[in-house]
Amino acid sequence: MENGYRTDPGDGADAAAEDSGRRTLPETAGQTSPDNPWPLHHFASILKNHIERAPETWIEGQLLEANVRNGHAYLTMRDVDVENSLSVTVWRSTMDRLETKPQVGARVVARIKPNLYLKTGRLSMNASDLRPVGLGDLLARLERLRQALGAEGLFDPGRKRPLPLLPQRIGLITGRDSDAEKDVIRNATLRWPGVEFEVRNTAVQGVNAVGEVMAALAELDGLPEVDVIVIARGGGALEDLLPFSSEELVRAVSAASTPVVSAIGHEADRPILDDVADVRASTPTDAAKRIVPDVAEERAGIAEARLRLDRAVYHLVEREGQRLEALRTRPVLADPEAMIESRAEDLARASDRNRAAARQAVDRAETDLRHLRAQVRQLSPQHTLDRGYAVVQIDPRGAAPAGVEPGDIVRDATTVPDGAGLLVRVAVGSLDATVTATHPSNT
Repeated sequence: MENGYRTDPGDGADAAAEDSGRRTLPETAGQTSPDNPWPLHHFASILKNHIERAPETWIEGQLLEANVRNGHAYLTMRDVDVENSLSVTVWRSTMDRLETKPQVGARVVARIKPNLYLKTGRLSMNASDLRPVGLGDLLARLERLRQALGAEGLFDPGRKRPLPLLPQRIGLITGRDSDAEKDVIRNATLRWPGVEFEVRNTAVQGVNAVGEVMAALAELDGLPEVDVIVIARGGGALEDLLPFSSEELVRAVSAASTPVVSAIGHEADRPILDDVADVRASTPTDAAKRIVPDVAEERAGIAEARLRLDRAVYHLVEREGQRLEALRTRPVLADPEAMIESRAEDLARASDRNRAAARQAVDRAETDLRHLRAQVRQLSPQHTLDRGYAVVQIDPRGAAPAGVEPGDIVRDATTVPDGAGLLVRVAVGSLDATVTATHPSNT
């Protein structure tokens, strides 16, 4: 029974009679209706129990308000990236333990637990701890994020795109009427008067900076006439530059198809945007020098190139003229017939030497032939006959005696029988003879 409402239905007729005039309280919110609603305090109790079951949570934000009354602190914390705020209460017992008191504008982390005050129905966040985020903490967190993104390859030099030699239109993202915008446009125009800009003015610090810069980046990246995009800001404190280390913005720059130049004028603490951009400029003025060439330098370079080309052509013509003059003064070109005459004389001398050599060879051959002929004659049978010797043969014209053949040369007188016909050859002519007697050798 709760204030005339039953939380559980009764059993039987007695229970019905006992609860006459009282209605049953719905067990769940879905069972409520206009005719049978929950009492407000019942709903608030359930909601309070549900909320207070949430665990304590550490959150981070920037203090917009910090009112301290009777030792209690009533704070308003704002998200550092988006336009969200939350009221936080720090009771006196917690305030007494804090080393530093909350200051408006400070960046803090708080350990909170939600609480619903039933009397007024006010939802509050009670902080059991509150700590300022120092510069060292911010730098450490940025370094961890930088290392994590670097491990993914977002800073790989191979991903960085080269800037166009002469961009037709430059996209510029910067604060409205800022010095950074003036520096980029003025210096780029001085270097190249024909340069054109597509400017998008955005917040460059605070909770709206990340969203507005990302929106401007997406818009400029979608314009085909924009050849390069510059994100510029004229420096500032580390806290002011935190939007340019936002993970969302860094990933958006990495995914852009147009080359991006980071021109955040802060050398001491570089935002992560510098690492992911295709080109990092130390200042907006430096960005202007990087994205467009200097027309005066280009003209001077062209003049120098023309001068070098003129010198090269002059030296080439002079050198080739000297070569032609050297060729013209050579004897073969000064008197072309001299070479022919010289060669003709060489040919005549060679012909004379060949003829002389041929004659000498013929004479030597004739002499050798005479010597050989003489040797042959000395060794020939005729020469023997000329000396008075004769050659005796069995007469080849008649029948030869037994034991010899016609035409055989007689070397042994005993082999020729008496009466045999002989043919005797002398130096001149031959004689027929008949063997009348044979005489054996006496030796």
